[in-house]
Amino acid sequence: MDATFKPRDTRQVEDAVKWAAGEEQPLEIVGHGSKRKLGRPLQAAHVLDLSDLTGIESYEPAELVLTVKAGTPVAEVEKLVSDNGQELSFEPMDYGPLLGEDPGRGTVGGVLAANLSGPRRIKAGAARDHVLGMEAVSGRGEIFNSGGKVVKNVTGYDLPRALCGSFGTLAVATTVTLKVNPKPETSATFLLGGLDEAAAIDALCRAMGSSAEVSGAAHLPGGIDGEAGKTVLRLEGFETSVDYRFKTLEKLLAEFGAPARLAEAESGALWRSIRDVLPFAGSQTPVWRVSVAPASGPRLVELLKAKLDIRAFFDWSGGLVWLSCDDGGIHETEIRAALQEAGGGHATLVRADPSVRSTVPVFQPQPAPLAALSRRLKEQFDPKGILNAGRMVAGV
Repeated sequence: MDATFKPRDTRQVEDAVKWAAGEEQPLEIVGHGSKRKLGRPLQAAHVLDLSDLTGIESYEPAELVLTVKAGTPVAEVEKLVSDNGQELSFEPMDYGPLLGEDPGRGTVGGVLAANLSGPRRIKAGAARDHVLGMEAVSGRGEIFNSGGKVVKNVTGYDLPRALCGSFGTLAVATTVTLKVNPKPETSATFLLGGLDEAAAIDALCRAMGSSAEVSGAAHLPGGIDGEAGKTVLRLEGFETSVDYRFKTLEKLLAEFGAPARLAEAESGALWRSIRDVLPFAGSQTPVWRVSVAPASGPRLVELLKAKLDIRAFFDWSGGLVWLSCDDGGIHETEIRAALQEAGGGHATLVRADPSVRSTVPVFQPQPAPLAALSRRLKEQFDPKGILNAGRMVAGV
């Protein structure tokens, strides 16, 4: 009989995992299910539902430290820290709209399992860089703790970093301690219009190499969001500093044209749209997330547009390319070949039917030595292969 376990604390998670390991019964690990359509479809008869494992365990604004249970909604955490003049600087994206789900349903555990980060990653780092400590249950049914609850404590960082991005295949996180940061006083967006992709990425890379302390760098070609093309740079901080850095960019990028300036409210809406890939939400066309060297992004898109009906926009100064295959095809062979020709990188199939995700490698295939290391890591944490089995790689 299929079973759904809804633990309320770490001990109950331990009990469920021990049972599954003893019976060799695979478990699907979910929070609120907002990212269930990411990765390969699972064939698990039983569900470990963490939606009741929720709540703030401790929050010390003066110490910039927050400890929460893994099933706590990200929206709840963001409101709490915002009310205290702080933020999650890695700016976790919300996959809900892109995957046809309601927005705002993601949990802290899900964010870390997928290592989600938004446009500010180019300045603040990824989600894994903000984890101070973690309590989790391995696939052996063993509780372990790693890291600490103070910013200066670096002991044990490696283990939480290994779990981030593992999509729940190594262990079940139950409690997480995060570093938070002061929220900027204000923000503005430096906007250039009319640039082609090569010129846009050139402008973004120049800005990133300057002293302007850019916290977002993206290019949306004309028509991608129903508007004219725009190349955008985000500036955050004290108002006088933002004004000064805006003028710095104006001089540095003068050859690309006169900029417009988006004030805080309009700027915030734009970057949320970029963060959550809203230009590609509301449809069912396959979507790829491609990581490349920033300067290689335009070449990749050029190669693909010569063969395929695709739309693309760029984040992370060109290092993150979102592709929508508007003809409905998956084009895995063409995309990975173009990626290799453009200099290499990683291509992840984000949105596609379950039947496709079960046959096409969703994540970038690993070189043999790295694949062997991944298997050994899985064997150490989850020797019976019960946690989200096959979510990332078939048979692992």
